Amino acid sequence: MRAYVLPAAPGQNSGARSPAQAGPSLPNYYDESSILWKTGFSLFPLVISKKPGTLHVDNGTPSVRLQSRSRCLLPSRPPILEVEIGRLIIGQNGILSTPAVSCIIRKIKAAGGIILTASHCPGGPGGEFGVKFNVANGGPAPDVVSDKIYQISKTIEEYTICPDLRIDLSRLGRQEFDLENKFKPFRVEIVDPVDIYLNLLRTIFDFNAIKSLLTGPGQLKIRVDAMHGVMGPYVRKVLCDELGAPANSAINCVPLEDFGGQHPDPNLTYATTLLEAMKGGEYGFGAAFDADGDRYMILGQNGFFVSPSDSLAIIAANLSCIPYFRQMGVRGFGRSMPTSTALDRVAKSMKVPVYETPAGWRFFSNLMDSGRCSLCGEESFGTGSDHLREKDGLWAVLVWLSIIAARKQSVEEIVRDHWAKFGRHYYCRFDYEGLEPKTTYYIMRDLEALLTDKSFIGQQFAVGSHVYSVAKTDSFEYVDPVDGTVTKKQGLRIIFSDASRLIFRLSSSSGVRATIRLYAESYERDPSGHDQEPQAVLSPLIAIALKISQIHERTGRRGPTVIT
Repeated sequence: MRAYVLPAAPGQNSGARSPAQAGPSLPNYYDESSILWKTGFSLFPLVISKKPGTLHVDNGTPSVRLQSRSRCLLPSRPPILEVEIGRLIIGQNGILSTPAVSCIIRKIKAAGGIILTASHCPGGPGGEFGVKFNVANGGPAPDVVSDKIYQISKTIEEYTICPDLRIDLSRLGRQEFDLENKFKPFRVEIVDPVDIYLNLLRTIFDFNAIKSLLTGPGQLKIRVDAMHGVMGPYVRKVLCDELGAPANSAINCVPLEDFGGQHPDPNLTYATTLLEAMKGGEYGFGAAFDADGDRYMILGQNGFFVSPSDSLAIIAANLSCIPYFRQMGVRGFGRSMPTSTALDRVAKSMKVPVYETPAGWRFFSNLMDSGRCSLCGEESFGTGSDHLREKDGLWAVLVWLSIIAARKQSVEEIVRDHWAKFGRHYYCRFDYEGLEPKTTYYIMRDLEALLTDKSFIGQQFAVGSHVYSVAKTDSFEYVDPVDGTVTKKQGLRIIFSDASRLIFRLSSSSGVRATIRLYAESYERDPSGHDQEPQAVLSPLIAIALKISQIHERTGRRGPTVIT
């Protein structure tokens, strides 16, 4: 049986995401970026253990969830390791969050893992279908691994199917089968999707303190939205069963293949159900998760929004509230280049280094493995620490609850105290989604030519009463301090003399349509200026960005798809 190859550009991501229609029309196909074998809608992603013959099978989000009884698809020539598959470990009902996958890989010392996930994108037959490959440390594959997978994929010609192997994914425990391979028996283990991850969380946090916050006198009323993604079982088991939050604190906790027709992206544009509930004033803390559980959003009473960059900086400034960090110490911080520099000010006060990386969690893994970095984050609602090698939404929520319990302040009070001490970084991101890739290529090409011309330095832009002078521009490149790997063309930056920033970055993880992201940042030290609307503060910078990029004129758009 021949394999149909659906190519993904090498060197871009540790995973590839495409419209779901790109695959199911083919009866049997192999996706070279994922080591995935598929028949119809029965999906098996594979996580390969270091121990020959041991394998971990996992699924990330319900939009590409394994069916309760599935056929097993096996390669005729294993494409990555020269071993046969002898053991599969699968989350019950095919459900595991991305942080839980990282946790299990590290726990069982697997050599890698594959996650099927729509991430924060729409799912179902009309949505997106994504594949991520995580390596032995539990983190996303570095570029060298992704490139190698891509090259090997071009040599695979066929795979074989075990049509009679029926696996009940709803039944916990070990199932054994007699296959025509060297492993006798062939083992499949169905594991609880939450338990191993929950045991790790118990070693990090003071669960008693959080439980007292949620159940004691003057308890904090919370509202948590799983957005019909994979996080429903985690929210219920950890926050409700373990920590005592009322069952009605959790909403949209039933995992659905199409996320209920919603866009499972935890931001103000798509998490409107949570936002409206928080605006009513009944709840003091709100959180939402994306479909595979690695992204999160924090809201305070009356819908007070905590930007991802502020959340990262506030977590960094309050790590002493977490037992794990009191024991392990803090070695350094990491942030993606587009993330605001709020974290840098906290790091300076704590006298620890900050590592500025390209977007993509795989760049943080090397830093954490080498002991350089304890906390990392991205402006795209992702934060995590060295307890795993993935961003971790529920971990971040538990950090926030720990800070509230320790400081005995509301979300808004904690944020405003932070601004008073460090200043406020006004920040926003404009996403122009679903663009023609050819158009975005030429926009970014022309921008790079303009910005990197020496004559651009020193130019002044007057917008109303504001005058911005260009101090520095570049096409961001990153030299990994651990292994010296150089990653180029990771975004175009304009840094002005007052430290304001404009950043342009192209994102094309779907492989079909492209997204241009525009970031703007402005710093305000004076507390009297901390109550302004971000859009009002940043509108002069946005005007400059739109003028030099001509993005509206060249795309036909009248505005961004999403503003964060």
